[in-house]
Amino acid sequence: MHLVQSMAYVGEQPWHGLGHRLTPNQPLEVWAQQAGLDWRIETADVHYIAGHPFPGSLQKYPEQKVLYRSDTKAPLSVVSSRFKVVQPAEVLEFYRDLTEIGGYEMETAGVLKEGRKLWALARTGQSVTLKGGDTVNGYLLLATACDGTLATTAQFTSVRVVCNNTLAVALRDGAGTVKVPHRSEFDPQAVKQQLGIAVTPWSSFADHIKELANCRMAEKASEGLLTKVFAYGHSGTTPHAAAFNEQAVQKVLALYAGQGKGSELSSARGTAWGLLNSVTEYTDHHRRSRSHDHRRDAAWFGQGAQTKQRAWNEVVKLVS
Repeated sequence: MHLVQSMAYVGEQPWHGLGHRLTPNQPLEVWAQQAGLDWRIETADVHYIAGHPFPGSLQKYPEQKVLYRSDTKAPLSVVSSRFKVVQPAEVLEFYRDLTEIGGYEMETAGVLKEGRKLWALARTGQSVTLKGGDTVNGYLLLATACDGTLATTAQFTSVRVVCNNTLAVALRDGAGTVKVPHRSEFDPQAVKQQLGIAVTPWSSFADHIKELANCRMAEKASEGLLTKVFAYGHSGTTPHAAAFNEQAVQKVLALYAGQGKGSELSSARGTAWGLLNSVTEYTDHHRRSRSHDHRRDAAWFGQGAQTKQRAWNEVVKLVS
């Protein structure tokens, strides 16, 4: 079963082989139609039947509301009456000024889980090329959910061209990511202002990965770092004594040793950058999952994203 309900994309076919392929620079109205985002989230009161015998009386429960799709009338979730909805159109509209005057280019957008999760991804035009032609491009991801599983999240992310690995542009001060809980109104301009839609997060990220590409890793140090990343519970201060996912560690080490895409590039072979990308490749493409869709969902929003964040935190310590 595919988590992806509908989507559109530019360029390479997505991970699951689904979606409508668009030519570059299409207007957002075309994106909305082709990505399956041309509908609204509607609300209705929650009612229950009280009393016996049947039919009883219909009563309203004022603390919650039902969210449903305007096109199919299919239910999406039951949420608090204070829940602030972010509409599908708002996800794309977030990018209008960025694409029309900011030099951004839409690359993919779509619907997950019958409309419960919505996302769009645009290329920022920023990139860095490491030694050996190892190119990493910058993107801006906006995602939201109407079932309580995800705050509306705008974050800079990167994609390594040689293997299509994704990694959040994670900085220590939290720059590069803004999360708006659904109890607050989503203000796109405020989010963009908070992100500092400019070069600062990407410039800092690029500096870090250049340092990682020059940071040599001893074999024992590599294995020790991975036991921290894949430790169960992630609370132990002595990772060698703690329980960890040995199968994951061995798979990542194999990717690092030459099985991974781009692992033989001079930027990656024997470096902290190569080890980080072995973790991201494992998480994005090899980690056991019910389907490719579930794996990508986890890689962007769930356990996979957390694993990549831990790996980033650990390798950055090496160059701090």
